[in-house]
Amino acid sequence: MAEKQALVAGIDSSTQSVKVVIREAQSGELIREGRASHPDGSEVDPKYWWSAMQEAIKEAGGLSDVSAISIGAQQHGMVALDSAGEVIRPALLWNDTRSAKAAEDLNSQVGGNSEMAKAVGSVLVASFTATKVRWLADNEPENAKRLAAVALPHDWLSWKLSGSKNIADLATDRGDASGTGYFDATKSAYRKDLFASALRSEQPITFPRIIEPNQFGLKTESGIPIAAGTGDNAAAALGVGAAPGDVVVSIGTSGTAFAVSTTPTHDSSGEVAGFADATGHYLPLVCTLNAARILDAATTILGIPHEELGKLALSANPGANGLTLLPYFEGERTPNRPNATGVLSGLNLANTNRADYARAMIEGMLCGLADAVHSLEKLGVSVKRVLLVGGAAKNPAVGEIASALFGREVIIPPPGEYVANGAAKQAAWALLGGATPPNWNLGKVESITATPTPDVLTKYRKLRDQTEGW
Repeated sequence: MAEKQALVAGIDSSTQSVKVVIREAQSGELIREGRASHPDGSEVDPKYWWSAMQEAIKEAGGLSDVSAISIGAQQHGMVALDSAGEVIRPALLWNDTRSAKAAEDLNSQVGGNSEMAKAVGSVLVASFTATKVRWLADNEPENAKRLAAVALPHDWLSWKLSGSKNIADLATDRGDASGTGYFDATKSAYRKDLFASALRSEQPITFPRIIEPNQFGLKTESGIPIAAGTGDNAAAALGVGAAPGDVVVSIGTSGTAFAVSTTPTHDSSGEVAGFADATGHYLPLVCTLNAARILDAATTILGIPHEELGKLALSANPGANGLTLLPYFEGERTPNRPNATGVLSGLNLANTNRADYARAMIEGMLCGLADAVHSLEKLGVSVKRVLLVGGAAKNPAVGEIASALFGREVIIPPPGEYVANGAAKQAAWALLGGATPPNWNLGKVESITATPTPDVLTKYRKLRDQTEGW
């Protein structure tokens, strides 16, 4: 009889849902999985993440036979806790832009964008946790006075899963901590002075412990060890096996382009965030607020499913006969235009048709991500391969149009829950030991190469620059 393989659980608590995968630690073979939805938006009571995670775990067959667990979750969100570990107010999430002015103020207070980038690797924008702390101090001072700890979504869920009520047990990793705006990833240390400045107070605050990427930090009440966990982008990079030289373009609720790098970045322009990854390296990242939801909007307007949207777009000429979309439907993070709206430009009698509209929607979304890859290259980040992941990567037009806009081969890994898979791989790494994460083969990758269309990107960038300040 074959020896029974140890199982690990990887959990992804994203903006809209929770996914759970149970895999064999050695091989990565998928044994079972589950998922559950929770409210999306920019302000959510964390109790809904917790209940959705319990539901997803139940659908995945429970954790009784699992040897290790790890949780990946959306970055940046502020879970404000009092001294008893109670949630003070609904969590402000990464896509909540009300703290845009707070970001400007915090950057200014340390001497400008360049100094902030030196301090924490990134120029702060509204997404960062520190800006939400300042917003709390200025808009809800009574809640700010109660603040005893700030957890990120994955920190809080790991802690809840442990059953602890003591905020001193909170734990995180340097990857997710690097998105707070008060953590120096190069020194792996909190900048408590920056946090105090954001809160406008020197009151005592408990900061989550930093756990090494291949170590356990907590245990469930039944004794199952819980690994450090990480943010969603770092988990996705781990899940697809990204290595130095790889750029991962992820098209989910947000759009991101991030690269595994052996050296840190400090971008004073604010385009590239200098995060850490989940393996001990760095994860320079560019984030756009508008990604898959642009395609959702297109299917709603046209009244067709995503697959038909892709086929329709491919039936149109590159450039959509002059129709160009600036997809800032929910404001934008990169470039930093929190109050912007979408712009459809170049309408004429030739392009007022369904196919050109479909093409323009997909091109507009991907042009923003092509800009993101270019921003990484400008900082000297090596770009050898582009891996395209996320729900929208399944659209039949996205890979081909992405290759044309990026001007290079695009690799699409097999469909899967990349963040949950990355969390599972982290749990397996902590369980099995070793200097590097296990190398799992999760299926065949697809390679796409299309004729480059630089004129489409040029037209998009012209529109982007013309609308600055709108």
